[in-house]
Amino acid sequence: MLRFSQRECFKQKIRTDIDLPELSTGGKTALIGICGTAAVLLAASAWDIQLGLPTLITGVTTSAIVLARARKNPVNVIKGISWAVLPLVAGLFIVVEGLNKTGMTHQLSALLNAAIAQSETAAVWLSGSLIAVACNLMNNLPVGLIAGSVLQSTHTPDMVKSAVLIGVDLGPNLSITGSLATILWLVALRREGQQVSAWAFLKLGSVIMTAALIVALLSLWI
Repeated sequence: MLRFSQRECFKQKIRTDIDLPELSTGGKTALIGICGTAAVLLAASAWDIQLGLPTLITGVTTSAIVLARARKNPVNVIKGISWAVLPLVAGLFIVVEGLNKTGMTHQLSALLNAAIAQSETAAVWLSGSLIAVACNLMNNLPVGLIAGSVLQSTHTPDMVKSAVLIGVDLGPNLSITGSLATILWLVALRREGQQVSAWAFLKLGSVIMTAALIVALLSLWI
């Protein structure tokens, strides 16, 4: 669907005479740091360690080494951080905790069990579709956390769990508020002078996300 909807863009001639600069020493150091961070996070995940602190330590360490080797002023890096995103993420976690405290998780678990008891097929379609829509209303970070809590508190069939996972993964492609990754990418694009409006994203996402969601849910029966 993405290829079909963007077919006019692909008709334009693509430049091939582009000078590719060599990766600088700082870039190589950053690459090594990224690989090291990935290894640390995989190990922490394997040992069931919360990922927040290891991510902070490895990120700060890598940045410090890169800045020291390149002899750059850290103020420029600090200014480039999207600080507005931090309270957003904190607020999302507060929403999750608030829903847990109010008993919303138990109510959702009861509704899911009732839907599965009536029809597992209907539960698959409902859970996948509702989760996909909810990701755009709340962001997929809190929705994924809440969904994980609900699934852990119920004896859910694997097909329904897969439908929930599909909804969390594909649902955010509908709107710019669907995922934190989309928000961060938009911030990066705007720094480069590129503008993507919420309406343009929604028009494209409504076609691509819907088609991908339907096909992915149908694949559960294959």
